[in-house]
Order: sequence, then C-alpha cells, then structure tokens
Amino acid sequence: MNGSSEWGRSRLAAWRPRRGEWLVLLGYGAAFWALHHLAALWSGTGYYSLWFPAAGVRLALFWRFGARLTAAAVATEILVQILGGVIAFDRPDWPTEMMRVANPVIAYGVAVALVRALARRSRSSLATAPMPLGLASVAAPLNAVLVAVPWALLRPEITNVRSAREIIASLTAFGVGDLLGVLLVAPPLLYAADLIKGRASLPRHSPRPAAVAEAVCVLAASLGLVATLAAIDLGLPATPVLLAIAWIGLRFGRAAAWGSIVVTAVLVLPETAGAMALDARLALHMSLAAVAVVGYLAGSFADAEARAVAAVARRDRMLFQAERLKTLRAMSVAVIHEISQPLSTLSIEARHLADISRDADPEIRDTAVLIERKADTLATLVRRLRRFGGRAVDEPSVLPVAVLLDSVVALARPEAAVAGVSIDIAPVDPDLAVMAQEVELAQALFNLVRNAIQACDDHRVGISVTCQDDSVAIAIANHCVDHPLAYQGMGVGSLIARTIVGAHGGRLSRVRTGPADIAHIVTLPRAGDPA
Repeated sequence: MNGSSEWGRSRLAAWRPRRGEWLVLLGYGAAFWALHHLAALWSGTGYYSLWFPAAGVRLALFWRFGARLTAAAVATEILVQILGGVIAFDRPDWPTEMMRVANPVIAYGVAVALVRALARRSRSSLATAPMPLGLASVAAPLNAVLVAVPWALLRPEITNVRSAREIIASLTAFGVGDLLGVLLVAPPLLYAADLIKGRASLPRHSPRPAAVAEAVCVLAASLGLVATLAAIDLGLPATPVLLAIAWIGLRFGRAAAWGSIVVTAVLVLPETAGAMALDARLALHMSLAAVAVVGYLAGSFADAEARAVAAVARRDRMLFQAERLKTLRAMSVAVIHEISQPLSTLSIEARHLADISRDADPEIRDTAVLIERKADTLATLVRRLRRFGGRAVDEPSVLPVAVLLDSVVALARPEAAVAGVSIDIAPVDPDLAVMAQEVELAQALFNLVRNAIQACDDHRVGISVTCQDDSVAIAIANHCVDHPLAYQGMGVGSLIARTIVGAHGGRLSRVRTGPADIAHIVTLPRAGDPA
C-alpha cells in the first residue's frame, strides 16, 4: 500500500510545475490574455476566431516543457478568463464556460504527447527533427477540432452555435484560426527559447544572395499572379502561392518557408480584420492556412533531410577515421615488433658498457651512462606503445570499475562544464572489476555520458554502480522531460556503445526509473580481484 501511495505521489509530482516554470506560466497567462484580445479582430461565429495567435503560445509551451503542464495551462487559461470577466461565478453557466476553455488545452496536450511518442518509436524521417514539431503544429489544432465536434453537437450551449451551418462554420473557423496561430507564432517563440537556453545559435553565415533572390522572385511572381487574377475578377486562388512557398520550403528549409508564410500573412490578415463577410473571410483564411501548412511541412521535411544527410556523412567520417586508425594501429604493431628485439639487445649492451666503464676515463664513463639512459628511455617508450597499440588493445584485462569511471568523467567534464551540467558519481566499491579493454569501454561509456549531458534538463547526470551476482551494472541516469533533444543525430554514439558493450560480453539497456527519469545501464561480467 505504501509503495502504491509513493508511486502516486511521484506521478503527481511529475505533472506539477517545477521551480522556475511558475514564472513561465505567468508569462504564458499574460501573452494568452493579450493575444486572445487581439484575435477579436478576426472573430468568427460563436467562441471561435479565424486567427487565434494565442494557440501558438500554447503549443510553444507544451512543446518546450512537455504535455505534463497541461493541467497547469488549463488552470492558467481559466484564471485569465475569470480575471477578464469571461467566466463569472454569479452566472449559472460558469461550469460550461470552464469546460469550453479547458477542452482545447487538453486536446493540445494529448496531441503533443502522441506526436512525441510516435517520434520516439519511429525510425522513419518523421522522427528526424524538425518533422515532429511540424506534425504537432498541424495535429494539435486538428485534435482540438475533433474534441470540439461532440460538444458542438451534444452541448451547443458550449459553442454558442445552434444550426448545422453555424456548427460547421464555427468548427472550420476554429481549426483554421488555430492552425494560423500555431504556424505563425510558435516557431519564433521556440527558436527564441532555444537561443536563451543555448540549444540553438544564430546563423554563422548570411544566406547566399542567389538563394535570397530566387526565393523573393518566386514568392513575388506568385503573389503578382494572384493579384492579376483578382484584378480581372477571377478570384483569389491560393494555388500559385501554395506552390511557391512549397518550392521555397523544399529548396531552402523551414526558416525560409516560415518567412514566406509571414510575408503572405502580413498581406492577407490586415485585409480580413474588422467588418467582413464571414464566408469571404473564411475562404481567405482557409487558403492562407493551406499555404502555411504545406509550406511549413515542406520546409520541415527539407531540414529533416539535411540533418539526416549530415548525420550519415558524420557517420561515414567516423567509420573512415576508425578504419584509418585500425590500419595505423596494425602498422604500429608491426613497427614496434621489429624494433623491440634489437632495442632490448641495445639496452642490455648499454647497461653492460656502463658497468665495465666505471673505472675508465670519466669522459668514456659519462658517455656510457648517457647511452644506457637513452636506451632505457627508448625501451620504456616501446613498452608504452605496446600497451596502447599492441596486443593489449585487442585482449581485455582486469579493469577496476572505479578507475574506468574516473577516466570517463575526466573526458566528459569539459563538455559538461560548457553545458552547465554536473556529473555525480555514487561511491564505487574499489574491488569491483570487469574484464575489458580500457580504451574501447571508456569510449562506450563516454558516448552514453555525452548523450545524457545533451538530454538532461535539470543540469545533472548521475552515475552509479551495482553488483548483481557475477555481473556489474553501470547506470548513467538523467532527468529528461518529453521534449525534443537539442542534439538531433542518428544515434551513432549509442550504436557504437552498444557494439562495444556487446563485444565485451555485456548488454546495454535503456529503462525509465521514474516518470521523467531515464537510465542507460551497461551490464558486464564481473572479473576477479583487480589486485
């Protein structure tokens, strides 16, 4: 019973805002209030708006801090509506108003959680950043519309619409407004947050003039074509602009696509604010939403493809470097083998020469001692080279776990210091040892520690060691809320670590030790006393 209550308290704590996030929620409430009032210029039927920028702030909050803040976001939006007079406890409909406010927030949290779960389990391009964010930007508004459908049909007082035409118009306006709000507002907010946290950096180089000129010409030509068609009373078709922005996104990535979408929105949104027929406004905003969705997803796909190509190239460079090192090691082994025997003879003869010249002329004696010292130095160097490049590299030896972890932490500490992450090592039994090749196993553990440094969100990585029968388990743990990692690769470091651990007769596993706590556990056969 006590275990169940402890588990319940830990789950509740995982969904509670942490220290520092209360300030974020305060800022979220202020931004939501301001943007909610701004959306009144594009209000559609009932509660919904044809451009709802507050939805972009909501998605940015969930994507940056995780769906665990859903309950806190619901409470924040309800409080904002209470302070604004939208929800009043002296009116009998206040429970309905609260439900109307809470439904889309919960829908956004569920959509973000599902997209992240899909990204974690998928091995396709959908899991490569920034495609998961692009999917969430489309899925969250659509999920909010799906959640609103039964309430609009069964509880029309929640949406303030009655007829079937009003229901369809309101739900369409709801989805279109949220899509536009998310795609126009969320990307710059998330980019600014990553800049502040150091997870992103400003571009090192300005865009190529030719690329800028191409994007400007393509977008200007499409807008000019639409304006020409409108001037001759052929309507405002979205196809030319949609194709142009899709081309820009596929050619130059998400940032260029988003910039083109913003330019188009700046031209369209002011024309649709204020008094305007609902059907005309809805048609324009639906066209703008289609342009935004296609352009943003095209740019996200281009960025994801570029990341995948870069990761493959990086993997190929690593494999090529590994092959070169393997070849150089084989050559060094051959060279060391060839010089070790004559050097041993030289060292013995130099020592003998120094012994028999003790009573000789001082100049001869000093020269003999110098030759002996240089020969010993060369012999020591060759022994070290044999240890690092010869037979000891291929054959494991008894290695104390404490010594291994000390070397790994020494390698990882500079990168951890740059990221502001501390590495905590639990006390290790000095008698625990494994049969391992030190350099390779240290590389495997370093890869795992480095991944933990990049993924942790509480600036702390823990390393602990436990002994289970004839095996030793090394756990590298970090706290990681469900948000995309700052470093998006192809898992080459983990793959190398798994290969090395497997070659040592061990296994690498990934387990959840808490609602947001992850540990990578390296289990290896235990060796005898290192002494």
